[in-house]
Amino acid sequence: MRYSCARSAALVRLAVAAMIVAAEALSEEKRVSGRRIVVNIPDRRLMLIEGGEVVKTYIVAVGTPATPTPSGTFEVVTRVTNPAWYRPGKVVPPGPNNPLGPRWIGLSQKGYGIHGTDSPRSIGRAKSHGCVRMRNADVEELFELVQVGDMVELQA
Repeated sequence: MRYSCARSAALVRLAVAAMIVAAEALSEEKRVSGRRIVVNIPDRRLMLIEGGEVVKTYIVAVGTPATPTPSGTFEVVTRVTNPAWYRPGKVVPPGPNNPLGPRWIGLSQKGYGIHGTDSPRSIGRAKSHGCVRMRNADVEELFELVQVGDMVELQA
């Protein structure tokens, strides 16, 4: 079947319009679901909220006074299973001695995230270097419930 240039151009415009409508619908779906993470830093509580309802609550560790958890609104930008931990001159591979635990949920604030821990006794305390630490089983559960693009509110 042959198409004229005008007809081909019309089909391209139609395809572009369909992609724009689909992208807007996806964006609207995300706004309607309203999935977000809220961390109350002083109370050391993380809440997963969907559609305005709290669906999960977890006790977490937050930053110390010297290395506080930042406050503000951020976005989930990465999700990593079995992350390695890097610091100058040292790499800790995934495993039981990794301070990040089994999951990393990276935030749009570079260097900060929500992760597990190799020190479960720190949960409920101000013990991190600014990140939000969770029990390993809890962060594994949360990891499956959130996606890149979800909002994270860290409230001081």
